[in-house]
Amino acid sequence: MENVSIESLIVKLHDVSGVKFGEYKLKSGMLTPIYIDLRVLVSHPALMNQVSSVLYQRVQDEGLQFDTLCGVPYTALPLATIICSTHELPMLIRRKEAKDYGTKRLVEGSFREGDICLIIEDTVTTGSSILETAEVFYKEGLKVTDAVVLMDREQGAVEMLASRGIRLHSIISMFKLLEVLQEAERIDAKTAQRVKKFILDNNTFSHKDDTGNGVPATKKACVEKNVELSYADRAKLPNVHPLASKLLKTMEEKQSNLCLSADVTSSEELLRLADSLGPTVCMLKTHVDILKDYTVDFTQELQALAEKHNFLIFEDRKFADIGNTVKHQYEGGMYQISSWSHIVNAHAVPGPGVVKGLSAVGKPLGRGCLLIAQMSSQGSLATGDYTQAVLAMAEEQSDFVIGFICGSKITKKPEFIHMTPGVQMQAGGDGLGQQYTTPEEVLCNKGSDVIIVGRGILEAPDRLKAAESYRKSGWEAYTKRLGQSGQ
Repeated sequence: MENVSIESLIVKLHDVSGVKFGEYKLKSGMLTPIYIDLRVLVSHPALMNQVSSVLYQRVQDEGLQFDTLCGVPYTALPLATIICSTHELPMLIRRKEAKDYGTKRLVEGSFREGDICLIIEDTVTTGSSILETAEVFYKEGLKVTDAVVLMDREQGAVEMLASRGIRLHSIISMFKLLEVLQEAERIDAKTAQRVKKFILDNNTFSHKDDTGNGVPATKKACVEKNVELSYADRAKLPNVHPLASKLLKTMEEKQSNLCLSADVTSSEELLRLADSLGPTVCMLKTHVDILKDYTVDFTQELQALAEKHNFLIFEDRKFADIGNTVKHQYEGGMYQISSWSHIVNAHAVPGPGVVKGLSAVGKPLGRGCLLIAQMSSQGSLATGDYTQAVLAMAEEQSDFVIGFICGSKITKKPEFIHMTPGVQMQAGGDGLGQQYTTPEEVLCNKGSDVIIVGRGILEAPDRLKAAESYRKSGWEAYTKRLGQSGQ
């Protein structure tokens, strides 16, 4: 079967009206400005074969283990049939209702108790169709650990299914689809922005409803709390960036969500801090351009300490230029930041080009980027529409952007990491506009993931004791948050 790019597949789906724009009602009752109708594929066999091919390719890429395969009725049923027929795989069929004659079975096909069934689906919003199919299989003694879907509307299905022990692997995200169609001039910027806003405003995953059924529900204003996934659970999500996964695992293993802001001007002092406080932190933040005695040997020693104490290095460079310029700033010059820093950050003011320039260098090296969505300084302009634009930019380039510098949680997507600066044990401020917030306020009430602490540790008479105090306070606030969500 011919290879097909995701971009060309998206355009072909639009050509056959598999993607429509307007106003439509979903199964959940929600009105949406975009509708994915892949039932039309049955009238386009070549395209249906291509869709089946990319679905199976994802199965292979992920190395998924299963004994049998099932397509969610009805749209995914022919897709699963093609996959199983082409690759000679055993298949099951789930009936939507049992017949009142014959075997009266809801699951057709041969299987044994304990077999693992891989679910294939065409599109997901809440994930309820996959869960309904899985629950039928559970009653038959089957297991379901993974599901592969062509189109994820990015409205809560990943989180909901993860909370039920099912990993969702998607081919096309909603933001990717919008980006491709806009570049192909199939939709204008206004339409793309309207759909993005709808998606961001309508995450469907909520905690248990009033009946205790624990089902997905449409968004309700400040009525229900979202289930909070642990750092360890988030690290296992199928769409999480590998570097974000590594950080989340480190946080869980060290029971630390503390990032030390090592704003010192001496390389020797910074290395002493890294060695003495390294066991207490998950990340060390540097400002390499304020070092008075920088050498290449310094970065090599810092990397060795990061390996020794299991923390990531975050160079707080705040890139804010056009793509070509930041590309050279990142990989070249005196500091060659990309060669030693796991994570960098950037302002979104220059537009998507700043991330694309950094990604061209960092992505092949396995690096990641944080976008500055909010700042802790008084009078910051990084608020409101700007923050929402940052979020949209991150969604579009999530293969390199791993999270945000922010004052509070700005998205419910658990793949993104929120990091908050300006943290001290006592709230307040300094004479230069810096505003401080406590670890509990940041982690428990504002929903951030990592506290960035500088002067609270550096100006303490006993830095190690202060770092351990912040580590303990941060971890207690995080576990309190998990307890409040019912995790």
